[in-house]
Amino acid sequence: MFREMIRINQKMSHEAAEEILNRNTGGVLCCVGDGGYPYGVPMSYAYRDGKIYFHSKNMGHKVDALAAEPKTCFTVIDRDDIVAEELTAYYRSVIAFGRTRLLEGEERLDALWALVEKYAGHLPQDFKEEKMQGNEKTSIYALDIESMTGKEAIELVGTDL
Repeated sequence: MFREMIRINQKMSHEAAEEILNRNTGGVLCCVGDGGYPYGVPMSYAYRDGKIYFHSKNMGHKVDALAAEPKTCFTVIDRDDIVAEELTAYYRSVIAFGRTRLLEGEERLDALWALVEKYAGHLPQDFKEEKMQGNEKTSIYALDIESMTGKEAIELVGTDL
């Protein structure tokens, strides 16, 4: 169902792709929008256990698109260094495909905590718990990853992430 990479020698290991997802803070969620047009929206996210978590208000273009078609992809650009003298860029990126679903109950709270810990983990626990109160209006989604690949410029293969 998912295509294999053409430049297989530039494919990163699964572990390297996960490392990129864990250390970055933003990506682009792509779904089918109004009229069948692609809709890509920049998102903050958390990655854990094969899932990408993100939050949203409970209405709008993204929410409508996800309700109509849960198949999505999520892209994170880790590195994009322009090398003008070579007319190229040295890049690293990850793309994940899967189905996105609205979370409820304990799974929703676990995902919300994953987001809080990623972006505010250094803050005092009582502050985080106070901010978590009254979050019922926030929709929390999981993209259950079915296929994920990381790719890097050939010049970066074998170098440290």
